[in-house]
Amino acid sequence: MEWNLFLKQIQFKQAVVFNAVKSFKLHKIDETNIQVLYPSDSAKVEFDKISGEFFNHFKRKVLNYSIEIDYKKDVQNLKIEVVTKKKIFEKFIEKNPLLKDLDDLMKFDLS
Repeated sequence: MEWNLFLKQIQFKQAVVFNAVKSFKLHKIDETNIQVLYPSDSAKVEFDKISGEFFNHFKRKVLNYSIEIDYKKDVQNLKIEVVTKKKIFEKFIEKNPLLKDLDDLMKFDLS
C-alpha cells in the first residue's frame, strides 16, 4: 500500500523515475526482509535514486528499522515488444481513421 502511495507521489514530480519503477514488485518475505523484483538494470539505476527516500519513509511507517532489502531481477515478466512502423501507423489509424484512406491512396511503404 505504501509503495502505491509513493508511486502516486512521484508520478508527476519525477516522471522519468516513475515510468522506470512502476513495474517493480515488492514482496514481504518475513518481518525483516523485503524482496524487490525489478525488470531491467536501467530501471534499477533509476530506482536507486529514490530507494533511500522510500525505504526511510517505510521503515518509519512500520516502526521497523531492521528491514533488509533483497533485489532480484524479474526475468519471467520481462516483455520485449518490437514496435515496427506498421504497428505505430495502425495505432494512429485507431485514433484517426482517415489515415487508412490516405494509406490506400498513397500506398505508404511501412515495412
